Amino acid sequence: MFTGIVQGIAHVRALTERPGLHTFTLGFPPGFCAGLAVGASVAVDGTCLTVTALHGAGEGEGEGGSAADFDVMAQSLALTTLAGLRKGSAINVERAAKDGAEIGGHPLSGHIDFMATLAEVRAPENNRVLRIAVPAPWMRYVFAKGYIAVNGASLTVAEAQRDRDGSGWFEVWLIPETLRMTTFGDKAVGDALNIEIERSTQVFVDTVRDAIDERLGPLLPLLEGLLRERGLSLDELARPAVLPPR
Repeated sequence: MFTGIVQGIAHVRALTERPGLHTFTLGFPPGFCAGLAVGASVAVDGTCLTVTALHGAGEGEGEGGSAADFDVMAQSLALTTLAGLRKGSAINVERAAKDGAEIGGHPLSGHIDFMATLAEVRAPENNRVLRIAVPAPWMRYVFAKGYIAVNGASLTVAEAQRDRDGSGWFEVWLIPETLRMTTFGDKAVGDALNIEIERSTQVFVDTVRDAIDERLGPLLPLLEGLLRERGLSLDELARPAVLPPR
């Protein structure tokens, strides 16, 4: 499990590509690998990966710098942005949470649900606002003031808009500290982002949708038609009334 609090920025030091498998060597900031062992989990841009080898300090990393290897299989490459990493690429990283660790963000599994696209960047004073375009049907799980994980960072949704086909967009606001500790300051319009939705929201929405389907049966298409006439959908009915505070 991870907390969604990014602990540093790593860089791809080397990349070996084989059929169906990429092996990345990531160089970490000083101190990140203290106590890290082969078999441990690290969230790399939100994707849970397993350490397969450890290396000592590298040139230019400074005292305490270190690196580790990670194997990424074909399925993970297809579902995440990791397939686009190249030598020198920067990524957000977080060590797996220890028992009793403070959850400063929200619990994350490190299992990416889908890739979204950075649609717009605004830079009001001392802030940065990212508008992120979401493919169908994933917007059913995204609500204003709810949780979302973007490239492994736990963020609060500021605004959200859902289209009838289940696509849409949401916005997050980033403070200077978040920009300092993550790669978001270097993201540009059109960049792909890894998204993990908040699991309790997914369970709630899917449970309500299943209950509606089970109870209405053949009447469900009629209800969907009536909702469409009013610019609504079943996702609106399944929307949690109150989300827990951040």
